Amino acid sequence: MNDFFSELKRRNVYKVAVAYAVVGWLMVQVTTQVFPIFEIPNWALRLIVLAIIVGFPIALVMAWAFELTPEGIKRTEDVDLTQTRKKPLAWIYIVVVGSVVSIGLLFLGRYVTGNATPRHDASPARTEATTVSTVPQKSIAVLPFENLSDDKNAAYFADGIQDEILTKLASIADLKVISRTSTAKYKSKPEDLKTVSQQLGVANVLEGSVQKAGDKMRVNVQLPNA
Repeated sequence: MNDFFSELKRRNVYKVAVAYAVVGWLMVQVTTQVFPIFEIPNWALRLIVLAIIVGFPIALVMAWAFELTPEGIKRTEDVDLTQTRKKPLAWIYIVVVGSVVSIGLLFLGRYVTGNATPRHDASPARTEATTVSTVPQKSIAVLPFENLSDDKNAAYFADGIQDEILTKLASIADLKVISRTSTAKYKSKPEDLKTVSQQLGVANVLEGSVQKAGDKMRVNVQLPNA
């Protein structure tokens, strides 16, 4: 085992692992701060994180098998590693720079988030304008459907309609859909629809009702722009 770990050190596997971890963390921080600005969907960020995780063992294998020399990339067995270590501290510079940039992005994200919070002394008109401008137009909340039937057992059908609509809407990549848990406290056809939309952070609200008459079921749905 001692020979194995010595070989890992000789082939720069440790250095590549540390440098890759720092660069990967830096990429995650950059995408986390930049993607929301351009309204890039969350699945793109998850895809990048997955690619970084999958690429880690590949980078270690490449570091074990190959060596970067002034003549180009060669197999480690064909290179005298004692003569190629002219800049042993170069990887440390990468780690230090990556760490500094990562910490800077972290504090920048917290600073931007703190400034985005409305101040208590702001005027109502300015606060309302700020809130409306930050709400994405491609956003929707599905409120609980109201059961208008005399049969109270039909309430499960109303919940099923809401779940089915949420499932269909969630499959649209560019659409922000509020979860059922967040809308559970709101009733269908609220009196102050504008306040509800601001609290949920959406531009559109879907509301409706379900009524059973004999062997038929009537579903009424409205999609007002809040």
